[in-house]
Amino acid sequence: MKLAALDVGTNTVLMLVVETAPDGQLRKLADLSRITRLGRGVDSTGHLDQQAAAATLAAIGEFVDRARALGVDKILTAGTAALRDAADGADFLARVKARTGVDLEIISGETEAQLSWLASVRGLRLDPAAKLLIVDIGGGSTELIRAQPGGAIDAVSLPLGSVRLTERLVHADPPHASEAAELRLAIDDELGRLRWNYLPDTMVGIAGTVTTVGAIALELTAYDSTRVHGSRLSRAAVLQVLGRLGSVTLEERKKIPCLEPGRADVIFAGTAILERIMAHFQIDEVIVSDQGVRWGLVWRELDQSSLRGQHDQSGAD
Repeated sequence: MKLAALDVGTNTVLMLVVETAPDGQLRKLADLSRITRLGRGVDSTGHLDQQAAAATLAAIGEFVDRARALGVDKILTAGTAALRDAADGADFLARVKARTGVDLEIISGETEAQLSWLASVRGLRLDPAAKLLIVDIGGGSTELIRAQPGGAIDAVSLPLGSVRLTERLVHADPPHASEAAELRLAIDDELGRLRWNYLPDTMVGIAGTVTTVGAIALELTAYDSTRVHGSRLSRAAVLQVLGRLGSVTLEERKKIPCLEPGRADVIFAGTAILERIMAHFQIDEVIVSDQGVRWGLVWRELDQSSLRGQHDQSGAD
């Protein structure tokens, strides 16, 4: 069976295409990514930017066409923070349907967090009963998942995103020290409201902010998922990257290897979110995963297909 998973985020459109092997392993056929900044201005206007929406629609159309050319049996979808927050999100879904025939589903922050947990546990082969904290820093929101011994999982979506906070608080180039301080305070305030009395044994970070920081810390000249996925990133290394990003101009950041130019203006805020989460939960090291929501969609579908197959078999018996 071939599956495609489409993840339409605040900053990036992602599509994964995989084929299941008889032994249950997954073979990656395509892993597509394009920064379209769908969430540009949503925090201040409540509506999608039309230019960003057009670029996102074009990327979705191209990716869906590619998936169909690869012969996928099913296209799984998830739209996240920007589409949850925008008043005209439903209109955009109708445009996606008209262009591709695909029903793009807007998922809740809690569902997004559950998918992130599933992707992390399967992708890193973690003990699902371990005391985990999984962090998914997006453009419009950050999902936190705590998984405690015994399998209890709590998930929350916070309005902390790299695009959202950059638009709100970071305007100088490079950022002023006062802006960096305001950024830290805003993140700390939101984390303080969470009131989680939780000190995890292991923290996992997923999505583009964390993988980018990881690649920069590793001093890669070109992004290499085999080196980034599963790597360990210390808080000291995160602080070092944060200092570097905050000391140079946007044009200089765009020249940093492994930092996509389309992410260069928001990576400072995203890195600050990562660092403050590590400080809040007293974590000295984060495991980096480049398998996020799109992988969670695939694993969830395979689990549900297996359950359906068992149900059909028991009915036949």
